[in-house]
Amino acid sequence: MGCFMEEITVTNDRDEVRVQAGLLKEVRTATMEAMPDTGAWTLIINEDVREQLGLAIVDMVDTTLADGNIDEYGLTETVKVCWKDRWANCNAVVIPGATEILLGALPLEGMDLMVDPVNKRLVGVHGDRRLYLAKTTKN
Repeated sequence: MGCFMEEITVTNDRDEVRVQAGLLKEVRTATMEAMPDTGAWTLIINEDVREQLGLAIVDMVDTTLADGNIDEYGLTETVKVCWKDRWANCNAVVIPGATEILLGALPLEGMDLMVDPVNKRLVGVHGDRRLYLAKTTKN
């Protein structure tokens, strides 16, 4: 599968809540190119993006990189990831010095998106309609 980039917007989720409550005037947001990567479990950002968005590190997680090395990296508080008219909330792993932002499986699933490897683009799993999936029982 060839690599391709997509434009995403990432927002500090805590800022959105604080703006709505009147405690903050502006939401920190960054628009960037990201590589869809179904091998990554969540959003992967670098330290520059973390600082720009003012994201706190809430945990340290062992992460396996593409070269097979395992190391411990920071996991941020929740962010909102937007692609076109779709969005999802997730945590991001911060890899200092990373040259590429990776859009991993959790935000892709949350936005009901899949990779079209032939045409090198993202497409809706259920077409243009974003579907939220939940297992329920009827009485």
